[in-house]
Amino acid sequence: MTHIKAFFDFIRWKNLLIIALTQFVVRLFLVGCDSYLTCLLDFRFNILVLSTLLIAAAGYVINDYFDVKIDLINKPNEVYIGRFIKRRYALLLHQTLSVIGVILAGILGYKTFLIAVFAVTLLWFYASIFKKKPFYGNLIVAGLTGLSLSETAILFPDQSQVIHIYSLFAFFINLIREIIKDIEDIKGDKMYGATTLPIVWGIRKTKKLLFALIGAFCVLVCVLSYPLHNKTLWFIFSLLGVVLIYITILLVSADRKSHFSRISKWCKWLMVMGVASMMVL
Repeated sequence: MTHIKAFFDFIRWKNLLIIALTQFVVRLFLVGCDSYLTCLLDFRFNILVLSTLLIAAAGYVINDYFDVKIDLINKPNEVYIGRFIKRRYALLLHQTLSVIGVILAGILGYKTFLIAVFAVTLLWFYASIFKKKPFYGNLIVAGLTGLSLSETAILFPDQSQVIHIYSLFAFFINLIREIIKDIEDIKGDKMYGATTLPIVWGIRKTKKLLFALIGAFCVLVCVLSYPLHNKTLWFIFSLLGVVLIYITILLVSADRKSHFSRISKWCKWLMVMGVASMMVL
């Protein structure tokens, strides 16, 4: 039982559950359907979700594969390779999950197939190269998070604009959170020669970038939402904006690991609130 639990923790089952729930919320509330049962039994959509989950799980595996030494410093209790699974088996697991995920995406058409191949390739290069590069790694993770929502618009093009707005929300909040996590993990990253943004730029300049990203996010959401003339959507993003303002205030005075850890948690809560807001549209 210990090894079974370790395996599910290894592939980040909680994160996978969040991804699946988010995609189903998009299907149920943004796209809409005649009945919940119809949505839940939608074969093509379920294939899309399963493909996304397998590729995401493969991404977590290969990320841990390349980051064992750094993780032993930053989060020693969450290192599974070498303790519960051998390195070669971890690599085999990554390849198996990736191949099945791509095959399933191919069943849905060439667009989803190309997105799946792109995601698998990007996750490999992220874990092996770009994660240790300033900003590029953060951009990849946030982009793939947003893509997991945007790809549903391929199956449901009639609601593509609203889906893309929420995809933009997921992209920016995840990008901001990933940069904050880099600040939080700066000690371990420095010891192993990583060149994350806070290490290259310093915390002060990195915080300025975060403020710029928050501002850009607010402007883009307003620009994309205006043509829809949806008062409910405006109200929702106004409420989410209040939380974002609070995060910005916390960021202004943050200078310790505990401060950035708190901000990271608030970003996670903001993502949860964003997903929940889909239910009232």
